[in-house]
Amino acid sequence: MTTTTNLGSTPPVNSVSPLTWVKKNLFSSWFNSILTILSLLFIYWLASGLISWAFTQAQWGVIGANLRLFFVGLYPESLIWRPWMTLGIIVSLSGLSWGILTRSALPLPGGQSQTLFTKTTLIVLGILATVSFAISISAGIQSSLILLGMLLLLVASAVAGRQVGMRFPAMGSWLALVWLLAFFVMLWLLEGGLFLRPVRRDDLSGLILTLFAAVVSIVLSFPFGVLLALGRQSSLPVIRWLSIAYIELIRGLPLLGILFMAQVMLPLVLPPNVRPDRVVRAIAGFTLFSAAYLAENVRGGLQSVPRGQIEAAKALGLSTPLVLAFIVLPQAIKAVIPTIVGQFISLFKDTSLLAIVGLVDLLGISQSILASPKYLGRYGEIYLFIALIYWIFCYSMSLASRSLEKQLGGSNR
Repeated sequence: MTTTTNLGSTPPVNSVSPLTWVKKNLFSSWFNSILTILSLLFIYWLASGLISWAFTQAQWGVIGANLRLFFVGLYPESLIWRPWMTLGIIVSLSGLSWGILTRSALPLPGGQSQTLFTKTTLIVLGILATVSFAISISAGIQSSLILLGMLLLLVASAVAGRQVGMRFPAMGSWLALVWLLAFFVMLWLLEGGLFLRPVRRDDLSGLILTLFAAVVSIVLSFPFGVLLALGRQSSLPVIRWLSIAYIELIRGLPLLGILFMAQVMLPLVLPPNVRPDRVVRAIAGFTLFSAAYLAENVRGGLQSVPRGQIEAAKALGLSTPLVLAFIVLPQAIKAVIPTIVGQFISLFKDTSLLAIVGLVDLLGISQSILASPKYLGRYGEIYLFIALIYWIFCYSMSLASRSLEKQLGGSNR
């Protein structure tokens, strides 16, 4: 008797109906049932009050009337085409990256290929289109048409990126370099120079300043943190103790104190003819602070790499820099991607402290709007709006982190 086994078949999946899941997780005992009912009543009370306030009492016109201030702050109105062009570059590259990474991602279980426009993606695109329509009511049809054009550009770039990924599968490894080059192009657009009217870096405000400070601080603090983590595990006593001293000193100080020190003390240690902008000094403070925490995160990843792999690599004749670059660091960073992205999210939210050191970031421009007699008492509308902006960027970073973990095989969620 011959038995044929289908080696390619996947194990059966036990499906649980929604009613069974509810009974098992929410009403499994009398105590859990009471907690579930009380929680539902509290959520209903909170949600009903919030919805009632949003549709009957809130005056959302303050958002539409100040959209330009929220996003570009006090940027010269005659040069407003530069931020729009910068946003177009970001949207185009985001769509291309989305399409390329979707094409190069690992297939789903069962051999199915990744889908570019999933159900969740279509829902998000629909929400963005609805927001654009709402903006047209409060801020004007021109801004709405531009935002809808950006949405169409995102979709077209994603489709084009998928085609590029299919034709050039190795394109995904060049995305980081493309984004780096695009950053300098966008910086040139915003600050001017080279045939463009210059704009002082300290004049950047609103969401532009928040993103600029966060992106530059993240890019600079990551390699600095990796070097500190390697230095803390160095066999040279001087490098090891200097790294330990820096990490423990910075982690023992509050971020606000470091920002004030960067604003006041940084010019004192530089040559007299070197006077960095206040934005540069703030970025220096964020970088120094975040690098110390990133160093500890990376050190945890370094300790997770088996010692035998390092010894085997050295036995094959690899030098110490090659062992670090190709054996140790890839595994260490892969193991701590969630904590690193968590630190990046924390750094992005910490940029709200720029308003305390005299810079007009997203929170600072909101306080300026609230100081106007015309918008007194509109705290709820404005703070909910900027909270939504912070949440969108932080959640996007979290989604990108999860996608990266799945592609690298570091997460099963």
